[in-house]
Amino acid sequence: MNIIVCAKQVIDPEAPPASFKVEANKVMPPAGVPPVISPFDESAVEAALKLKDAKGGKVTVLSLGTNLLRDVVKKPLSMGADELVLLEDPAFAEGDSYSIAYALSLAIKKIGAFDLILCGRQAADWDSGQVGLGVAEILGLPSITLARKIEVTDSKAKVERINPDGYDVIEISLPALITVSNEIGAPRYPTMKGIMAAKRKEPVVWKPADIGADPARLGRRAKLVKLFQPVREGKVEIITGETPEEAGAKLALKLREIKVL
Repeated sequence: MNIIVCAKQVIDPEAPPASFKVEANKVMPPAGVPPVISPFDESAVEAALKLKDAKGGKVTVLSLGTNLLRDVVKKPLSMGADELVLLEDPAFAEGDSYSIAYALSLAIKKIGAFDLILCGRQAADWDSGQVGLGVAEILGLPSITLARKIEVTDSKAKVERINPDGYDVIEISLPALITVSNEIGAPRYPTMKGIMAAKRKEPVVWKPADIGADPARLGRRAKLVKLFQPVREGKVEIITGETPEEAGAKLALKLREIKVL
C-alpha cells in the first residue's frame, strides 16, 4: 500500500495557557516551548504504520508551513515513515483551510499513485477539522471522518467511525481519504534506530512553483476579524445563617431567585 499522511507542526497544546499571547491577531509562540507535530496527526501516522505493518508498502508524510523545525517534522520518520515531503515557503504562511487543502492536493498529485490519504481529525491549534475533507473534495475522493480503526482488504477499507453513541462500521472503496481520531491508539515511540535513520534522511522540499500552485489561491482568503484570549470572571456570594437550616433555606431562596431551581 502507498499511504500519504498529512501532518502539521503546531504550537505545543500542552504548554501552560498563561504562556500564550495574542498580538495583532496572531498567536505568539511561547518562549522556550518548542513546537510539536499535532497530536491528532501523530494518530494518523500511527494508523498508517499499523497498515504498513499488516499490508506492507510505503508511508509518505506531507507537511506544509514556514520555519519548519527538522527535528520536529522528522518525528514521523523516526516512528517508521519512509519519506517526508515539505511544502515550505512564505507563500504558505497564514493560509486558511481552503488554501492549505489546495496546496496539499497539488502536492499529493505530484507525489503520484496512492491508495490512502490519512489526516488527523483536526489540527491541535485551530481545531477546525476542515482541511482533510477539503483535500478529499478537491481530489474527488470518497472520505470518512473520525476513524478509530481501519482495516484494508483488496481495494476496500473497513472503518470504525466514532459517534456520540459508539461507532459505525463503514466500507469505502480505495483510493480514499480518512481522518483519524486519537481512539486509533497511542502513537508508537520512535526507536533509537529510527531516530538515527531520520537524522540521515533529508526531506524533499517543494515551493509553490514546484507543485504548480496559483499564487492567488494561496494565503488567507477568509477574513479573521478578531483573535483574542477570553476573559474569565467569577463572582462569589457567601450565604450565611445562624444555623445550617437557616443557611440552607437562604441558599434555596437565592437559587430560586436566579432561576437555578
